[in-house]
Amino acid sequence: MDKIAVLIPCYNESKTVRKVVEDFRRELPEAVIYVYDNNSTDKTDEIAVVAGAVVRYERHQGKGNVIRRMFREIDAQAYVMVDGDDTYPAESASEMVRRVLEEQADMVVGDRLSSTYYTENKRPFHNFGNSFVKNCINRFFDTNIQDIMTGYRAFSYSFVKTFPVLSRGFEIETEMSIHAADKHMQVDNVIIDYRDRPEGSVSKLNTFSDGFKVLARMLSLYKNYKPFCFFSILSGFLAALGIGFFIPVMVEYVRTGLVPKFPTLIVCCFVLVAALQSFFAGMVLQSIEQKNKQDFEMLLIQARERYESLLKRRKDE
Repeated sequence: MDKIAVLIPCYNESKTVRKVVEDFRRELPEAVIYVYDNNSTDKTDEIAVVAGAVVRYERHQGKGNVIRRMFREIDAQAYVMVDGDDTYPAESASEMVRRVLEEQADMVVGDRLSSTYYTENKRPFHNFGNSFVKNCINRFFDTNIQDIMTGYRAFSYSFVKTFPVLSRGFEIETEMSIHAADKHMQVDNVIIDYRDRPEGSVSKLNTFSDGFKVLARMLSLYKNYKPFCFFSILSGFLAALGIGFFIPVMVEYVRTGLVPKFPTLIVCCFVLVAALQSFFAGMVLQSIEQKNKQDFEMLLIQARERYESLLKRRKDE
């Protein structure tokens, strides 16, 4: 079991990975630096080995797939996850690790948005997207995470070993943030200085396609984690739609005793039935979600017991 594990997912980061590894070796000399290569074609893995990193591989393409393998394979008291593009300062890592080891934080977020992100980042739609997603999640999940999509985070052992990685791509950061908020985990924010990619380094994040994936994932997780709220909103919309079209039919019936728009009446009835079904589906799914939260608490206890066992074994060695 490592004391600190630095996890660096990489895909074609040959221009920056050496500096990232060397910076974190300098700032966290007691850490083991892991570079997980995700089918790079520019000798990223060879450069990382020379720089002193432990290199492993994930052949299934996508950042979420890389993080799934990282979390599954590595045991550590504290984890630091950082992108291999040299946009995040290694100087902040020691404070982030301290929050995990000494203040029992489950996740520490490297907050770019409160410092230099909006001036350093040259992609305006990224700026808008980060702010929009942050505000939506903080509002939907009643939390105060200042940077939802940052790739610079620190984690506790309990978070890593109980986090179900479902996303395959860049929406993984959104999933982490929502999971921590929903499970009432301790999340700290550490303001960091962000710098844009150096010349010649290319972002793998597509503003629009990956942005839509993030929004779709956010809505999907809202449905899964807060089903009663989600289906109540859907039920209210269907009820309003059904009643809105039913009122003219009812007015005509009261006035003339006739129902000339009989197909409209039938559709209104089906829509109102769907509204009722949505409402009761939300109630049932909310009960299931409550049971999932109870099971998760037991999973945390099991993870803690395993952590203490690994820590004892490390001390004995």
